[in-house]
Amino acid sequence: MSTLSETVVLDALRVVRDPDLHKDIVALGFVKGLRIDGGRVSFAIELTTPACPVKDQMKEQARVAVSSLPGVSTVDIEMTASVRPVIAPGAGRAPVEGVKNIIAVGAGKGGVGKSTVAVNLAVALAARGSRVAVLDGDLYGPNVPIMLGIQTRLETDGERIVPAEKYGLQVVSMAFLTEDDAPVIWRGPMLHKMIGEFFRGVRWKNIDYLLVDMPPGTGDIALSLSQTVPVAGAVLVTTPQTVSIADTRRAVHMYRKLNIPTIGLIENMSHFTCPDCGREADLFGKGGGEKLATELSVPFLGRIPLYEPVRKGGDSGVPIVIGEPDSAPAVALMAAAERVAQQVSIASFSQRTIPLAEVH
Repeated sequence: MSTLSETVVLDALRVVRDPDLHKDIVALGFVKGLRIDGGRVSFAIELTTPACPVKDQMKEQARVAVSSLPGVSTVDIEMTASVRPVIAPGAGRAPVEGVKNIIAVGAGKGGVGKSTVAVNLAVALAARGSRVAVLDGDLYGPNVPIMLGIQTRLETDGERIVPAEKYGLQVVSMAFLTEDDAPVIWRGPMLHKMIGEFFRGVRWKNIDYLLVDMPPGTGDIALSLSQTVPVAGAVLVTTPQTVSIADTRRAVHMYRKLNIPTIGLIENMSHFTCPDCGREADLFGKGGGEKLATELSVPFLGRIPLYEPVRKGGDSGVPIVIGEPDSAPAVALMAAAERVAQQVSIASFSQRTIPLAEVH
């Protein structure tokens, strides 16, 4: 007589551990819909993000564990995901309807490729199966529509603004509301009002991650963001050079004061590889982003090399993760996106915020 039972299968699956949450998938409640039909065992493993970098590894571990049980002939595993919202620090800010996690993508200074990184992170997360939106928070210089190749005017459904859509993303930008050459000349109160409208007045549809492309520096919009909505955390983009690192340290300090945790740092334009000889050149210095992340005790999310097609893709509206998915920058951006999702998952599952960086 076969001794195969749900209890036996679940006990076998306890060897599969989530490396980030440091518990087994049974204790975490990830095993769903377990069925046993003779020697056939089927179940789903529901992870905390579709962008889990060890998803395939965990599936194989589960398959091996159950296959080794006496009486098992077939193991069918479906990998699913359900993104959980982070309980953002600070009380009194209601969640945004239709949005689970708001992530600010910022930089201490301009010219570091922040918008390029934000757009590619969003596309990468969507490619991994998440539902993603981009809010172009740089109201003075809204470039996200150019980088995504969107030319449109926003419409409403009679109650709220309907986002534009491209590459699986929902997108809202001030550029959809103004003429191409019309400057935005607003004081703080108008900026604050518009930021609120972009969050509360938009018909966001079941978004796992809403990435906000922030303006560079430490100005009014960051303050408005912190006062308007619960923010899961901030991703900061820097180059390796000393000036950028100094400004990034100030940006981390600003977000800390606004009670917005730092999810991690991305070092953009980290090096240039000669296409002819293969030699690497550190045009903006070397390792500054990782050193700063270590200094501040925040995750380092990766280095993005300098590569001309990244710029061309931004100008033509085809992000590098779509235009050249096997290129070194695209691979690095995809890995960085997975690490962003990983950090949000850790925070959301523990129902604690990502620890605030110590700033020196």
